[in-house]
Amino acid sequence: MRTLIFQSQPSFHLSQSSPWKPKSPALHPTSLQYLPLPKRTHHIQPHANAKGFGNNTPITMKEKPTSKNPKNDDDDEEIPQVVTERMLVRIVAAVGLPLATGIAFLNVFEFIKEKHLWDVPVWLPFLTTLLTFGTSALGIAYGALSTSWDAEKKGSILGFEEAQKNWVDMWREEDEGSS
Repeated sequence: MRTLIFQSQPSFHLSQSSPWKPKSPALHPTSLQYLPLPKRTHHIQPHANAKGFGNNTPITMKEKPTSKNPKNDDDDEEIPQVVTERMLVRIVAAVGLPLATGIAFLNVFEFIKEKHLWDVPVWLPFLTTLLTFGTSALGIAYGALSTSWDAEKKGSILGFEEAQKNWVDMWREEDEGSS
């Protein structure tokens, strides 16, 4: 509490000096005033014991009644392992290829500039980094959306058709969940 009260008061004073005549700052200690803090009229008592200590009986969870409500958000379908592995491969490829390309471009620009082959303008590495790393960031979403979400269907190499289908399905589920 005192820290908050005395924070507004400066702890030292720097004398004004000319920038052309550097000298060490003169520290003038301020007098600290002790402000009386309000007295507490009651003490705060904890209302619960810490878990794992004491002789408390364990709290049992009541089972929720199971309902066959299709709009229940807790009962989302589990993604099959095959689809998860395909999705991870696509995400790694969609993130890794642009990222590696961006790093390679930076190394090429550095080599060209060091060997004095071409005076690379400053904006060119900046622009290529922006484009390749930005594409790499978008690769996470594209890798997930371009995967076929059907366990039996593998899908195409680039996944344009799957991305279009999954994009519509994703927003349809979002619209159904919000209404």
